Amino acid sequence: MKKVLIIISILSIASCTDLDLEPKNGLVESVAFEDFSGYEAYIAKIYASLTLTGQQGAAGQPDLTIINDEGFSSYLRVWWKAQELTTDEAIIAWNDSGIRDLHNHAWGADNQFVRVLYYRIFYTISLTNDFLRVAAELPDNLTSEELTKINEFIAEARFIRAFSYWHALDHFRNIPLITSITADLPTQVESQVIFEFIESELNEIENELLPPGQANHDYGRVDRAAAWMLKAKLYLNAEVYTGVSRYDDVITEVNKVIGESYTLADTYQELFMGDNHLRTDEIIWPIVHDGLVAQTWGGTTTIIRGAIGGAMSDDDGEAEANYGVPSGWGGYRTTSSFVDLFPGASTDPDGNSVDGRAMFFTEGQSLDIPDVGEFTDGWAVPKYTNIEASTGQRAPGVDQVSTDYPVFRLAEAYLMLAEAEVQENGSISGTTLGYLNDLRFRAYGDNSGDVTVGDVDLDWILDERGRELYLEATRRTDLIRHGKFTGGDYIWPWKGGVQEGVSTSSHLDVFPIPSSELIANPRLEQNDGYGS
Repeated sequence: MKKVLIIISILSIASCTDLDLEPKNGLVESVAFEDFSGYEAYIAKIYASLTLTGQQGAAGQPDLTIINDEGFSSYLRVWWKAQELTTDEAIIAWNDSGIRDLHNHAWGADNQFVRVLYYRIFYTISLTNDFLRVAAELPDNLTSEELTKINEFIAEARFIRAFSYWHALDHFRNIPLITSITADLPTQVESQVIFEFIESELNEIENELLPPGQANHDYGRVDRAAAWMLKAKLYLNAEVYTGVSRYDDVITEVNKVIGESYTLADTYQELFMGDNHLRTDEIIWPIVHDGLVAQTWGGTTTIIRGAIGGAMSDDDGEAEANYGVPSGWGGYRTTSSFVDLFPGASTDPDGNSVDGRAMFFTEGQSLDIPDVGEFTDGWAVPKYTNIEASTGQRAPGVDQVSTDYPVFRLAEAYLMLAEAEVQENGSISGTTLGYLNDLRFRAYGDNSGDVTVGDVDLDWILDERGRELYLEATRRTDLIRHGKFTGGDYIWPWKGGVQEGVSTSSHLDVFPIPSSELIANPRLEQNDGYGS
């Protein structure tokens, strides 16, 4: 299976608040889009904007200039941090301004990571809006095949815009709805409006996207199954976003996915290794990485290298031999509350569990975290690696990695189906039980981990989502949906900035609009709990 190579972008943006995009490659628009290659390059830039940060290798000519370290501005990197560092799954030793506030539930409207998340989301939205503007008037010299492909690109751009708006809705709620390039200052709309926009866009493009499994559809591009998954995730959280549940629609959408030819990977770890694009039909849509031709200091480079430190890289070549990178960055570990999700792990010296999805590194690491800034306080979690499952060798790249990030995969479709059935019907079906026990069989290596219909309630599902999907940018959203992100119903170490953890305010379920955006646009209002 060949990866889509991320083509060098033809556009950049000078200011995060400037939505009036224009070509930055030295060509006027009439030349840049005089043939098919311009549209192909532009849609590649849109895909690239989900992980790459600029126009020049891993760093250089950044898309956003609002943060000193360009690597911090990677879409995947800031989204992942917002979803993981705010929860029991990850806590980070770094001391960059504002980064520990994420786990401490102490962020405000001036937090640089909240600010970058907001602007990175709207940067990608701006790119998609501009692509749709350019593609509305095509030149006469295109072949019928090229016109067909550009129509596919249009549907894919609308999908990525919906995907980014889902992130904006999930993290910021009441936001502007911008669907065209304009210099006018936007106003906010209610979350219901954003929800309905995402839903209508996905419904409209569903049949414009290629069906799953098309041989001529490049790996890494979205198809109908990605749209079904995004709709399912939107509906799964509908009650949080709009106050009205849509669990019946979750069931409809995930059953479409399950009815296709996706299959579970043979082993859990190969989903997160350097050749995961070759190893499995479980991944429905990935964000593609390539350590040679699509380099970034964000994306999976951060996720892999940020998890490595202490005894994991004490000896020369140890990090490269075991994880496929030259060194670790001594960043994030996990908390004892998360470890406790895995039977027996916390009492085993090596952190082993009968559940094989537990991938902890304990040598030289303490389970407790007396000092957040000490990497060896807290167990390391090297779930992702840049080692190829097929060869045992390092995947292509030097400082960057080639491990693709699985945005949607079949296992989550199974778990969403179970949660929706419990919410809608009070229990899961026998068919869904079979799907869950397929996941458990892979995790345990036999039937000893099987569950019954009576075992599967909402608390079990939340825990199982943690065991199956940890470090996959779902945890914050899951905890909010189950009422356990803020408040005192679930406490984990350092929640609220206290070692034993404390209850936190419910206004933190939504991030603030960055103060810089409020200054630039006085028509916007701050989210509740963050002042004016």
